[in-house]
Amino acid sequence: MDSPERLDDLVGEVAAELDRRLVEVDAALAAHYPGERPGRQPVHTVYVPADRFHAGLVREHGAAALQSVTDHEDVLLDLLDGDRALLDRVRDKLAREPVEDLRIDFEDGYGHRGDDEEDRDARQAAAQLRAAVGDGVHPPGSGIRFKGFEAPTRARGLRTLALFLAALVEDGPLPTGFVVTLPKVTAVEQVEALVHAADRLEQGLGLEGGALRFEIQVETPQSILGPDGTALVARMVHASAGRCTGLHYGTYDYSAFCGIAASEQSLEHPVADHAKAIMQAAAAGTGVRLSDGSTNVLPVGSADEVRAAWANHLRLVRRSLARGYYQGWDLHPAQLPTRFAATFGFYRDGLPAAAARLRTYVERRESGVLDEPATARALADHLLRGLDCGALSPAEVVEGTGLDVARLAGLAHRGADIVTREGG
Repeated sequence: MDSPERLDDLVGEVAAELDRRLVEVDAALAAHYPGERPGRQPVHTVYVPADRFHAGLVREHGAAALQSVTDHEDVLLDLLDGDRALLDRVRDKLAREPVEDLRIDFEDGYGHRGDDEEDRDARQAAAQLRAAVGDGVHPPGSGIRFKGFEAPTRARGLRTLALFLAALVEDGPLPTGFVVTLPKVTAVEQVEALVHAADRLEQGLGLEGGALRFEIQVETPQSILGPDGTALVARMVHASAGRCTGLHYGTYDYSAFCGIAASEQSLEHPVADHAKAIMQAAAAGTGVRLSDGSTNVLPVGSADEVRAAWANHLRLVRRSLARGYYQGWDLHPAQLPTRFAATFGFYRDGLPAAAARLRTYVERRESGVLDEPATARALADHLLRGLDCGALSPAEVVEGTGLDVARLAGLAHRGADIVTREGG
């Protein structure tokens, strides 16, 4: 190469050739992997049987959770290593926003009932949710879980979904953050069927196209590993036409399908970790969020029984958070104190190091840790999640990092519609 100009020409020609060769790949990557979904992810989803749901349920859950703290304050404080400031934050959260996401359950938590009874409960639950919206006691997220699209339950599940939606939108739009949950998924075609059903329901009910979003519940081995040896959950995400917002792990169904003894079924069993690792890889970069499942060990009974259940829940929630599962299921009001205690503790424990590392990265200081852009993104995301749920206050984050929320959102590659909750 006898001149820099000829080298520049060669590079320009090859770059243009590569652009032409990879144009379809670039478009496919942008379509299939758009990046993180903007906005706040709830730290939990509370499941309640449909016949028990009423407009005041969130307040009721908050009051019951606070009462459990009052009844066993010494137990919880001991489990929190005497951190009264953390306990005060939990109390404030329970009084302010005890439920971040609510799912009205017509599936396992509701059971199989007569058609007339389920029809009535579908309409009644929708009316109660509309009333909660009108009264200003609606949680940030809500939705229903209906019976799945396997042959025995398909028609019943679709009817419940349609009845609920028709009653819900009769006097107003879909609530903000509304999603539906498809359980017992065993085939990609069931996801495609829900996309079709959502299209038809939107047309029939006068909803805007694409308004109905859904979560896929991963609770069968077939959703993880198909008969051809491929990870069907990845294909399910991309078969959802952009409607899928989350993958939720189903602890007990999945474990039972895998032949795990009832006494050994747990969020931390190896079969659970395997399934959740596949889900994590399938969802990465797609904007589809992950949720861990539940524990059925409830903090009720004697003080010793409450202590054991709270200790178990604290440990499991922290374990999930450490593994990148920032949401989980709660089944009982007395699980809410430990949900928020574990979550707040996770973000508060991580605040000093995350803030210091991010400040060092942004200011390009030398340090003993060489962080790259991907790590800076994870550090910013950690702080934003802490802000979203109320574990951290904006003042703490700004003081530690020197960055405002908008700058943090930019580093985390998240949208500008971040909603922060004062953590006290």
